[in-house]
Amino acid sequence: MRHARNWIGGQWQDSIRRGLSTAPATGETIGSFADGGAEEARAAIDAARSAFTATGWSRDRDLRAAALSEFAQRMADRRDDLVELLSRENGKTLRDAGMEIDSAIPKLRYNAALALTDTGRSAEVKPGMYSMTLRQPLGVAGVIVPWNSPVVLAVRSFAPALAAGCTVAMKMPAQTAHTNALLFEIASSVQALPAGVLNGFTESGNAGAPLLVSDPGVDVVSYTGSTAVGKLIMAQAAAGLKPVSLELGGKSPMLVFDDADLDLAVPVLTAAVTTFAGQFCMAGSRILVQQGIADRLRARLAASFEAVRVGPGHDPEVDMGPVIDRDAAERIDRMITEAESYAKAVVRGGSSGPGAFVRPSLIEVADVSAPIVQQEVFGPVATFEVFGTEQEAIELANATPYGLAAGLWTRDVDRPLRVARELDAGTVWTNAWGIIHDQFEEGGFKHSGVGRLNGQRGLEEFQEIKHLVHAAPARQ
Repeated sequence: MRHARNWIGGQWQDSIRRGLSTAPATGETIGSFADGGAEEARAAIDAARSAFTATGWSRDRDLRAAALSEFAQRMADRRDDLVELLSRENGKTLRDAGMEIDSAIPKLRYNAALALTDTGRSAEVKPGMYSMTLRQPLGVAGVIVPWNSPVVLAVRSFAPALAAGCTVAMKMPAQTAHTNALLFEIASSVQALPAGVLNGFTESGNAGAPLLVSDPGVDVVSYTGSTAVGKLIMAQAAAGLKPVSLELGGKSPMLVFDDADLDLAVPVLTAAVTTFAGQFCMAGSRILVQQGIADRLRARLAASFEAVRVGPGHDPEVDMGPVIDRDAAERIDRMITEAESYAKAVVRGGSSGPGAFVRPSLIEVADVSAPIVQQEVFGPVATFEVFGTEQEAIELANATPYGLAAGLWTRDVDRPLRVARELDAGTVWTNAWGIIHDQFEEGGFKHSGVGRLNGQRGLEEFQEIKHLVHAAPARQ
């Protein structure tokens, strides 16, 4: 049986505690893993601090670009291994696992280029008086990664941190311990990456992750996960006035207007709630439809949801794999049952058979304050809400605490920019869903987060700005 270890200070490290990784589709044991905690977090922080102060990483942008470029190539070389293991351990279909890995590799390449790109300002403020701004890394970055997309979400945080010149101490989720170890193995093969620059440990408990937030040896925190935990992190970081970047929960509304192309919309709206089994912060979990096409869209979505093939992720005929574990499947099923007390289940999916399988559900809701509308399900469940006017659609879309993403479906050339401007969302798609470009920022409004990842701003989350003033002596 395989045993997955942690990667700290350029060395493989075991832990006193051990856990078992299981496949959510079958319950079979994949292997054991070193289950980290406070000791591993402490070692990762110390190794990252030592690398930041004792190596040239923070000032050598050529080295950073070379290391990130090499990392991308090493990951590309192991792409198929990552896809197979991620599908087995996380439950994703092979298609979805491939999408995750194929999204992570270009992020490394983009950040390699970003390491060579600098921005700033300079001016002769008045005769003989010059000012300029200089960007420099904050120091050690604490990165906390969720289980739903562990590879791409780890890369999305640590790649800009490394490109900025920071070193990293990273906590990875226990649900994907062997995928984590393969990511560490790839990192260990990057010859241009100095020991201690990138450190990672897997943890099932909650002793190491809080240390990455509270310890004074960590200078900046990047977290992806639930809004509830994000609030705790923000409060803990406040004691040290530590900057945080938080991408949190979502309840993304998909606004379907009367003039929408339903042939285009229906397959994408189905994918928006079944990709990663709905375990996606940007899942299109609210379908808002204009009353003129409500009956047609309801019927077409019901047929589409019912046709979704659910099964083990390694089966190429399957459309959607299991959720992460049996507890998650039962939690989602309870939320559907509770919703049936005040709403209509157009399609009643929920927990299905052995394993962690959950069939997709479509629930029609008249009251926007209903829990199934306001709470993130993190599973393959979509609400169906009907609106009359464009203004009503905007009001309904903005009626939750979340603001991560939204979508518009219309043939009207003017409506997308008009409506998107009024939506409280960090990303708005038109006639599309789930499209992310590395060179453009990603993040949330309201309770969906603080700060941005991707784009130039993603790098800036890990940098300080220093103002340099030079007074030239007057010529004698």
